[in-house]
Amino acid sequence: MDFAELVLARRSVRSFANMPIAPDKLDALLAAVARTPTAGNLQAFHVYVVHDERCREDLAAASHQQMFVADAPVVLVFCASPERSAPRYADRGRELYSVQDATIACTYAMLSATDLGLSSVWIGAFDDDAVAEAVDAPDSLKPVALLPIGFAAEAPALTDRRSVEEFTTPI
Repeated sequence: MDFAELVLARRSVRSFANMPIAPDKLDALLAAVARTPTAGNLQAFHVYVVHDERCREDLAAASHQQMFVADAPVVLVFCASPERSAPRYADRGRELYSVQDATIACTYAMLSATDLGLSSVWIGAFDDDAVAEAVDAPDSLKPVALLPIGFAAEAPALTDRRSVEEFTTPI
């Protein structure tokens, strides 16, 4: 599908079918993440690929009891790696660029999932410490987003969006 179709096809799915993701699909998705543009090409992010059921349950609990997180066969946990950016960009790299790198990586994963016939939903509401503990992340990584991925067990409708004129300012 072309990019415009991909953007329109993407939906936030919170109900997943009880079907595993083929390893080649997950490999393709992660290959897309590897091509994520990052500040200074420092790739200041890390991704935990969570298959383990108990860990997915812990992530769901850490996400303020959004239990559908545990129903996805895979949950990707995107973490910023501030110390990868800091040597080149100091505080701005530590506080902003590493977070941007992780969010761009999550966006690539979300769009790649759609392209591969999978579904996902971006989760930003969670307890940082509980997520880090669930995946045994070192203190040097900061959880930024969770992305449960699987086959949809629902078909959400296209949602309304603001018009381009509402969110842009010509200068």
